[in-house]
Amino acid sequence: MKLLHLDSSVLGPYSVSRDLSASIVKKLSGADVSYRDLAANTIPHLSGLTLAAAMGNYDASNDEATKADLALSGELIEEFLASDVVVIGAGFYNFGIPSQLKAWIDRICVAGKTFKYGANGPEGLCGGKRVIVALARGGVYSQGPAAAMEHAETYLKGVFTFLGITDLEFVIAEGVSMGDEAKASAVNGAKATIDGLKAA
Repeated sequence: MKLLHLDSSVLGPYSVSRDLSASIVKKLSGADVSYRDLAANTIPHLSGLTLAAAMGNYDASNDEATKADLALSGELIEEFLASDVVVIGAGFYNFGIPSQLKAWIDRICVAGKTFKYGANGPEGLCGGKRVIVALARGGVYSQGPAAAMEHAETYLKGVFTFLGITDLEFVIAEGVSMGDEAKASAVNGAKATIDGLKAA
């Protein structure tokens, strides 16, 4: 089993999502793990030239920077396609995912590779994968007045469902910035969820 492990929180050792994603990977022991720290080794945001070249609207044969960027996109797509399981540690900033994670998503959502357009509209091509997201939120967004401002879990569900992935699980710790007791309770609850994950 090939597992792709991604972290995106900028908080380093203080990150709850990193702690949880590591616990998930440990739970899935025995996998062949590839790791990317999207905060420490950022992926450039998608440029107009790279997108135009990928769509065949720009000749990048004499543009070394764009060729290198296209090669990076190809590497990221192939790494994603080769994985059986993807574990993502996602922070929650200003009501959404970190921009570093969005940059990765922009590289793997590619028509003809991870989805296609058919007679009945878009069709995901990644249906055999399992995706587990460890999401940490400072406040409470699962209910109450802030629920309408939750744009990370909902967005990631939309993206991976669009790619055809139905084996999608979330491990969520919320309220982690609401004091030590609330944080401990949230992390313990999330780790109990991890304990209950199927191993393979």
